[in-house]
Amino acid sequence: MEKSGNLKEIGFLLKKFTNAHGISGSEDNIRDLLEMEIEPYVDTIRRDIMGNLIATKKGDRPSVMLAAHMDEIGLMIKYIDDNGFLRFVEIGGWFDQTLLSQRVIVHGKKGSIPGVIGSKPPHLMKEDDRKKPVKMEDMFIDIGANDRDDAEKIGIEIGTPVSIDREFMPLANGKVTSKAFDDRVGVVILIEVMKQLSKHKIEANIYAVGTVQEEVGLKGAKISAFGLVPNLALALDTTVPGDYPGISKTDSSLEVGKGPVINVADASGRGLIAHPQVLKWLRDTAAENKISYQLNVGSGGTTDATSIHLTKEGIPTGTVSIATRYVHSPVEVLDISDVEASILLIVKAIENVSRYF
Repeated sequence: MEKSGNLKEIGFLLKKFTNAHGISGSEDNIRDLLEMEIEPYVDTIRRDIMGNLIATKKGDRPSVMLAAHMDEIGLMIKYIDDNGFLRFVEIGGWFDQTLLSQRVIVHGKKGSIPGVIGSKPPHLMKEDDRKKPVKMEDMFIDIGANDRDDAEKIGIEIGTPVSIDREFMPLANGKVTSKAFDDRVGVVILIEVMKQLSKHKIEANIYAVGTVQEEVGLKGAKISAFGLVPNLALALDTTVPGDYPGISKTDSSLEVGKGPVINVADASGRGLIAHPQVLKWLRDTAAENKISYQLNVGSGGTTDATSIHLTKEGIPTGTVSIATRYVHSPVEVLDISDVEASILLIVKAIENVSRYF
């Protein structure tokens, strides 16, 4: 298979973007990084009212929107108690048990403050309670404050965003782990695709869009697609494989390291059912370029593609995803070779898009 780029460069970008922090509604850091990285490869770049970053490589028909969401799931402070402990709500979908005893970054108005998520210690629980998972509503964040006044002086207030304190780490055999691969891996693919396309003259007009607030309702994609009205679109995201203990092949037949995932349908069809011509375009391109890929019909979550394809009179839309273990946790795992193959698939598809649309 032809190599699409440098695995070391992909790893460098993944580390840069996953180590950065930006929960839904607070994507500024990620948007600034994306603008800096993608600017050399596009003709124009702008931010819309919602906060989406729209980078354009000018061309003729068709116009193609590539969307990757910049936000990660996080938390938000809802109450500061008299002793300075912070109560919080989830921003995006968390499985409560993954949060307990995590280190966090509380992004106060005077700067970032480290904290830990605590709860009533098991030593003081009744036997029956020790057997039950601790609910998020019974957790709190400890930043070391003496009392409420002290926490407020440090810069904490109602509405302060919180993100997980985890950093990118390589594992064995080309796999890596971090928080926020969902969807910083899509952002990295966006950059690398535009970098590759900048080396060639292409007919299509390409919109590379970093979207906001995907994790809380696919909001940025809806706004940006309405303004751009592309001829077709691809969402770049993550999806759940079935190659580790506790999940069966009947739940997901996908595997990490076996190539990009082309989604046929997600959320049991309540989200996106991919446009047939988009599927043909992607599958033909993969076959012509000997790129291994996986097909997926999901029953769980959905992506920006759901909002995009329902815009105005409808936009033919598909999704290219990276199989990622432990999605929506602080320790997501993927294989960098899947990222490289996805970049190649999308670049080759855009180079021949006028044959299909």
